[in-house]
Amino acid sequence: MELYNQVAYENSRHLTLRYSSSFGISSRFFNKTIRLHVYAIYALVRIADEIVDTYGGKDAPKLLDNLEANVYETLEAGYSTDLVVHAFAKTAKRFGIGKELIAPFFDSMRMDLIPKLYQSSDYKVYIHGSAEVVGLMCLRVFLDGNDTQYVKLSEGACMLGSAYQKVNFLRDMAADYTELGRLYFPDVTYEEFNELTKQAIIEDIQKDFATALPALKELPSSSRKATLMSYVYYSKLLNKLQKTPVETIKQTRVRVSSGWKLVLLFRTALFGRWYI
Repeated sequence: MELYNQVAYENSRHLTLRYSSSFGISSRFFNKTIRLHVYAIYALVRIADEIVDTYGGKDAPKLLDNLEANVYETLEAGYSTDLVVHAFAKTAKRFGIGKELIAPFFDSMRMDLIPKLYQSSDYKVYIHGSAEVVGLMCLRVFLDGNDTQYVKLSEGACMLGSAYQKVNFLRDMAADYTELGRLYFPDVTYEEFNELTKQAIIEDIQKDFATALPALKELPSSSRKATLMSYVYYSKLLNKLQKTPVETIKQTRVRVSSGWKLVLLFRTALFGRWYI
């Protein structure tokens, strides 16, 4: 079984590094004791996201239901023929990630199965399930059973996940709306989205970042630097979005160049404390 467990985690690692270059670089700064567990969480999230965003077949709801059921069954049995599920379930069992975090995630993924313009109440529910609970899953791993710190840092973990997700919404607005029929920001229409609307969204994201930062400072050294790297990267991306005209955001995906990613990550690796 040890070999199978190793292969399952290596599969999650490979999937993570293929899908995200920026996260792939920063993730290498997690301590070895937790790195594979972070990959296991990311891989499950990515597979669910693939079902609703990339595949989009008529049986997507069934595939998503099956994936969720497989997770719960594997948490009980301790084994799955699905390598991604197997690794995630082992991590979830090890760090106390239960249905209270897993179920909201799958609920949010189901919301993506149907093209939708979000209202305020739906938006909050979606953010919680798609981003905040993922932050809490990672926090469980980072703190390794320290429930006192988990309670203390939970709001910050939620707000960091929320900030990242909102940045992604703004960056991907063009594709989300034109290809998938989604507009996540409530009380916003694609046609009337303008600089004032964009600035209000950015200020909301900045508040999330500000709330998250004190918790980030209190993370254990095994996870602090890698998390700081992602914080710096997304802060840079938000800054670039703030300077990008609305019409450009509505037409293309805004990116931080690979060169800038490496510069930011290198600076953070060497001088991380200067950013906080």
